[in-house]
Amino acid sequence: MKALTLKQMQKMANTIRQDIIKMLARAGSGHLAGSLGMVDIFTALYFSGIVKYDPKKPDWENRDRIILSNGHICPVLYAVLARAGYFPVKELETLRKLGSRLQGHPHKESLLGIESSSGPVAHNTSVAAGMAYAGKMDQKKYQVYCIEGDGGHDEGQLWETVMFAGNNKLNNLTFIIDRNNIQIDGQTEKVMPLESLRKKYESFNWQVIEINGHNFKEIINAIKKAKSTSKKPVTIIAHTIPGKGVDWIENDYTWHGRVPNQEEAEQALEQLRIKE
Repeated sequence: MKALTLKQMQKMANTIRQDIIKMLARAGSGHLAGSLGMVDIFTALYFSGIVKYDPKKPDWENRDRIILSNGHICPVLYAVLARAGYFPVKELETLRKLGSRLQGHPHKESLLGIESSSGPVAHNTSVAAGMAYAGKMDQKKYQVYCIEGDGGHDEGQLWETVMFAGNNKLNNLTFIIDRNNIQIDGQTEKVMPLESLRKKYESFNWQVIEINGHNFKEIINAIKKAKSTSKKPVTIIAHTIPGKGVDWIENDYTWHGRVPNQEEAEQALEQLRIKE
């Protein structure tokens, strides 16, 4: 995939946000806030030219692995995969429809480009660590990127993974945390305080990079830095705005699992079109 310029990535991100609004409004169910908030991260991963993948050879042995752990934000993954050429953009209209390959949570056996099925929000952190560990054993050069939500840090399985990866010095593993400070039932710091995430990861022998999750230069620099790390796994804490791009959705946790009706969708799309 040819790398896009920063300006082209910004335009692509706007297009993907519009895709997400249309998909969820048509489906009538799904998760909006987190999907919109992670668009810039996914756009940088797939269109900056850093991550190795080939839509024509989705099972290419030396590809980098991008794994979504908080699978409920799969609309952003589906939209990016379509725009990257894994399947027709038209198919985005089938999200959550009976018989669709675009299920409510990603299903590996249904859609090319999905590295691992995901449901429980912390499950795929273990899968990612396993893939990275296997890569080390087989002396492969691929990188494993695992996207996870901050709310997933409420689960013990995630911290078992963090200990395992730190102990085994999996420098081919990068976690990207969607630090948007919301989860399904409120603000993370009220439901289950997480800070200091940096100190917690560092205590388990991880390198930590904190970025603005909507600044493409910061995102790209962080991905490059993580890839060049030689001794530790890396976690990128990406501070994001849930609902990014639509002002009346931004930072409102009630949109975690809500979708816009047709009127709201048109209002949201109009805001995004103005930014093109």
